[in-house]
Amino acid sequence: MNASPADQIRLLDLQALDSRLDLLAHRSNTLPEHADIQQRSSDLTELRSLAVAAETQLSDTQRELVKAEQDVEQVRSRAARNQQRMDSGAVGSAKDLANLQHEVGALAKRQSDLEDVVLEIMERLESAQTRVSEMTARRDDAQHSLAEAETRRDAAQAEIDAEVEKVTRERATIAAVIPADLLKLYTRLRETQGGTGAARLYQRRCEGCRVELSITDLREVRAAAPDTVVRCENCSRILIRTSDSGL
Repeated sequence: MNASPADQIRLLDLQALDSRLDLLAHRSNTLPEHADIQQRSSDLTELRSLAVAAETQLSDTQRELVKAEQDVEQVRSRAARNQQRMDSGAVGSAKDLANLQHEVGALAKRQSDLEDVVLEIMERLESAQTRVSEMTARRDDAQHSLAEAETRRDAAQAEIDAEVEKVTRERATIAAVIPADLLKLYTRLRETQGGTGAARLYQRRCEGCRVELSITDLREVRAAAPDTVVRCENCSRILIRTSDSGL
């Protein structure tokens, strides 16, 4: 393949821009904000679950308290009715009166036990309310922290995107004047050689693979016409000859 020395030199400019684009893509994929966001998202998911669990516990405890208070009220009402019957003199026999008095005493004991249950549930309700407040605050803080991290990531990504756009425009300008067959070869080599399709021959060394050319290879490169596209025998990349090639 033949190409003018100027077009071959342009490949080095194109390679530099492509390498820059590769670096920018790597930076975009490895922004520290990505890992930060992932961790904060994980923390937020956990805190959301804890907040839901706390709210569920609070709701269950509230229902438990309502039921316990209803039980107390039922016992209290029954005891009040029995006391009214005794106070009214409507109970005729001594046996019935004794039974009623016994039941009133039992109801008083039952009411006391149920009131103790109510107090215990109220204590648990207070703890549940505190837990909900704590988990809600932590969840909201985590949400805010995640939003801040996303803002930092977006700002960093915007800077990268702006540079990518600039470099891409520069690349298009250079690629447009490189012969199609040379550009095609360069592109194919770039895909198979780790992103480097053309490398400078500097001081008899290929800057693509860092291997110094043998005497035989150097002799062939020296003999090649200026418009001959030469390749590195070691890595197959296009070798670009310059005044610093050591030929």
